[in-house]
Amino acid sequence: MTNNFKEFDKNSSDEDSSSSIYNDSSDDDALSDVDPEENEMSEDDTNENKIEEEEDEDEVVKAIKAEKNRPRDHPPTIICDDFIVDISLHPSKNLIAIANIVGDVLLYEYNNEETKLVNTLELHLKACRDIEFDDEGTTLYSTAKDKTIMATDVESGKLKKCYENAHDEPVYRLLNLDQDKIVTGDDGGTVKLWDMRKPDPVFSIKIGEEHVSDMITNDAQKYLVCASGDGVLTSIDLKGSKIYTTSEEYDAELTCLGLFRSDTKLLVASSTGKLYLFNWKEFGLHSDEYIGQKHAIQCMIPITQNIVVTSGEDGILRAAHMFPQRQLGVVGQHRLPVEHLDISHDGQYIASCSHDNDVKFWNISYFESIDSIIDVNQKQNKRRDLSNNLPSSSLKNASDFFSGLV
Repeated sequence: MTNNFKEFDKNSSDEDSSSSIYNDSSDDDALSDVDPEENEMSEDDTNENKIEEEEDEDEVVKAIKAEKNRPRDHPPTIICDDFIVDISLHPSKNLIAIANIVGDVLLYEYNNEETKLVNTLELHLKACRDIEFDDEGTTLYSTAKDKTIMATDVESGKLKKCYENAHDEPVYRLLNLDQDKIVTGDDGGTVKLWDMRKPDPVFSIKIGEEHVSDMITNDAQKYLVCASGDGVLTSIDLKGSKIYTTSEEYDAELTCLGLFRSDTKLLVASSTGKLYLFNWKEFGLHSDEYIGQKHAIQCMIPITQNIVVTSGEDGILRAAHMFPQRQLGVVGQHRLPVEHLDISHDGQYIASCSHDNDVKFWNISYFESIDSIIDVNQKQNKRRDLSNNLPSSSLKNASDFFSGLV
């Protein structure tokens, strides 16, 4: 089945720069995709709708409005000299790792008042591609275009393990499994499982011809699911060291993955803006499809068991409740495309990095209360939801939410 996955597409930033973004678009242009009949309402109709909205206002809207009246505290933006490739937030501390295009990793401590550079790790000879903290936060794994995989001690900054020429092609994606184990995927469609205590990979599997764009597994770690540039979702039996299933070929690159509902639901995003929902272990064909934004989705981060934040080519961070499917609003915005998202250890912040060489933090602690009061049987009211913007966003004109719909 196919649902309309509406997007919110207006300026939003944690700074005061929102008014300078997209200066070439006016309010009239932003409303071009809205039904003209909705804009030609009489005064009586308007007053009647206002009364209906007040009477029909649900608990979700009330929660959003209440949160908007509170100050949204978050760390200040980090501006870097070099292009930012990836970010990773520490699993137990207020520490963020930032990988850049020259092969270095910067470690920043953060709080609501400041961000402080505490270490610079000069690791790779070429651009970093992916970085991940291990579950304990004691080791930082990194990979790069130079085909190397490194494990670095976070406290001392000393190198613990290095695999040179780990792949025949530049490594594109890395995922930490558990202590001493990681998986990597390269530009040529090869996936390898590594045990840091061993000199060679545990196994190597070719899953396609294009790059491995993202990988994910659940707590059981029986299956590894891989998205790829050739539009195919491939699952690997980690214990059997073999391919488990291969999905149908989709019409665009599959870009990123997220788990929901106690790891029973897998959400897959694409370069066309579509989202596909799979049941876990049923990776051959999606169960639901959401058609929405016209821009590529490059990254997503699950916020709760039901809520996801996505971003990508247009630089806007959007929140949606998936069960039932309902758009919640704009979380924030960068001037340029967003590459990666991550969530802090306490669930209070999302961090996002963009092509503008910046990392921004968004306070999203209010999502827990919103998630708990969404009525699964409630019919969505588009007009009502138009006027309720998420508190982490500084959006001014709610009517522009629908400016970029397909």
